[in-house]
Amino acid sequence: MTPTRQLYGLMAIGGGVAAIIQGSFNTPSPTILFWMLAFDGLLLGLMLLDGLLVGHAKRPSLEREPLQRLSIGRDNTVTISIATKTKPAQLQIYDRYPNQLGEIAMPLRADCAAKTRSQVSYTVHPQKRGEFQWGDLEIRQRGPLQLAWRGWRIPQTQTVAVYPDLVGLEALSVQLAIQSTGTVRQRKRIGIGTEFAELREYGIGDDPRMIDWKATARRSTPLVRVLEPEREQTLIVLLDRGRLMTARVKGLSRFDWGLNATLSLALAGLHRGDRVGVGVFDRQMQTWVPPTGGQQHLQHLIKTLTPLQPVLLESDYLGAVTQVATQQHRRALVVVITDIVDQTASAELLTALTRLKARHLPFCVTLRDPQVDDQAHHFETNVSEAYGRAVALDLLNQRQVAFARLKQSGVLVLDAPANKISEPLVDNYLRIKARNRL
Repeated sequence: MTPTRQLYGLMAIGGGVAAIIQGSFNTPSPTILFWMLAFDGLLLGLMLLDGLLVGHAKRPSLEREPLQRLSIGRDNTVTISIATKTKPAQLQIYDRYPNQLGEIAMPLRADCAAKTRSQVSYTVHPQKRGEFQWGDLEIRQRGPLQLAWRGWRIPQTQTVAVYPDLVGLEALSVQLAIQSTGTVRQRKRIGIGTEFAELREYGIGDDPRMIDWKATARRSTPLVRVLEPEREQTLIVLLDRGRLMTARVKGLSRFDWGLNATLSLALAGLHRGDRVGVGVFDRQMQTWVPPTGGQQHLQHLIKTLTPLQPVLLESDYLGAVTQVATQQHRRALVVVITDIVDQTASAELLTALTRLKARHLPFCVTLRDPQVDDQAHHFETNVSEAYGRAVALDLLNQRQVAFARLKQSGVLVLDAPANKISEPLVDNYLRIKARNRL
């Protein structure tokens, strides 16, 4: 049972009145002290009574709505449902959330009318994957006299898993579905694929070489063949989890951003009918999921990859690529998600990707720190800050030199801010499919 501010205010008022009476009427101090103690005792008695009036029969029912899978790097809403009985209720709610999720303003406050159902909510923004323990709900209810808070506990212990960015995957899935069903009108490109899709009437701008003369003769109107990119191709994603991927960018590790991008690319590949395989490596291949098709494969990838964390080890690019070349004989798009520091440090990566060219299509994806970009492009007058800008410019220049070598060797390259890598990566993959680069 806890006193309210109103109780402290009444005690302060009583003390002020006693001081005024003593000063105005020269009342003896023992008399004033007696009446002050009597007044305070009365208030404390009323406080105890107020707390007792909040009995079990008048307590509202509270329940935390079941927490499903949370997404890393996203605002996830936690909702608490409240159902009051015959009396209104003023509540303070303390939800014992995991400390690893940061600081969240507590208590939650609710002023509920009688016989109603309402909700209060707050958001958590996980910056680490794994399982976390939510504790019980601790409730305080203000008594009808507004003098006391009566508290009790509601058992609500729950273990909740934080996964990669499932919210982003859901949004991407909707976007891909809309594109496939034609809700978003897209111009079909003629002659860029390898598989026959349909026949349609010849239009201005169509390639005359795609005219189907037999069908044209039967229908007595020019018809062209529409070709689409070949399905059931192979997409392999190699995700680096070595030292370079441990650095934090915008609150998450590079590995987390790379994992989100890996799952987004896998979703796009499975949606386009490709077989998708994923390897996670450092000094050796730690996890290898062979290329498989079907929408259920994405759930398997999420379950397999979620527990993985980056490590402070140097990555063996040659070893990872050699394993892929050994196990994958059919031509595939091999996407390596990592980071580059300079030309010297990327020499092994360049050698590894060049070895893939003979049979596969190599694609190097690097996760840039946007803070370095901001520092490099922000003019500084302070000497120490100007030195930092010079270092940032030098880092960007060395990256560009390394990318130039990769491109000259025939390796596809994508360099984008780590926190914005998923969308351009998926766009590049769809562009590769549309142009039939495989």
